[in-house]
Amino acid sequence: MSTAAAPQTAVSTWNIDPVHSVAEFKVKHMMISNVKGQFTAVSGLLTLDEADPTRSRIEASIDAASINTREAQRDAHLKSADFFDVEKYPTLSFRSTRVSRNADGELAAAGELTIHGVTREAVFAVEGPTAPGKDPWGNTRIGLSATTKINRKDFGLTWNAALETGGILVGEEVTITLDVEFVKN
Repeated sequence: MSTAAAPQTAVSTWNIDPVHSVAEFKVKHMMISNVKGQFTAVSGLLTLDEADPTRSRIEASIDAASINTREAQRDAHLKSADFFDVEKYPTLSFRSTRVSRNADGELAAAGELTIHGVTREAVFAVEGPTAPGKDPWGNTRIGLSATTKINRKDFGLTWNAALETGGILVGEEVTITLDVEFVKN
C-alpha cells in the first residue's frame, strides 16, 4: 500500500510597505493635458500563492486625505464634498475577487474598488510580482505594478465646469497606477 503525499502549496502573506508604495492617478485637464496626483498613504495585504498566483488575494486601502497634486488649492478642492469628500469617505479600497492570466500570460486582478462610498468592479493589469529579494535588514520583499482605467462619474465624482471655448475642465476617464512594495510576514 502506498500513500501519495498531497502536494504542498506555498502560500505566504505580505504587507504593503507604505514608505515604498504609491497610488497615482492621471486625468485630462481642460481637454489639453493630463494632471497627475498621488495618494501617499497606502496599506494592505497580499496573500500570495507562489505555485499558482491566480489563487492569490489582495486587499488595499488608501487614505483619501493623503492626496497630493503639488497644488494646495487643488488638493483642498479634491478633498472637499465636490470630489472625494474625505470627511465622509476617508478611504478608498480594493479587494480582489479573482486573479487570472490573459492570453499573454500577464496577471489581471479583478475586484471591488470603492471610491467616494461607491463600489464597482475594476480590473487591474498586473506587472509582477518581482522575484523576492532580501533588504539590508533581512526582510524579504517583492514588488508589483497594477493599472486600470475608470470613469470617475461611475463613483459619484461628477463635479465639473464648462469651458468658454467648449469642453469641460476635468476629464471623466481616470488612469490609476499602483506601484507597491511588499514585505513578507
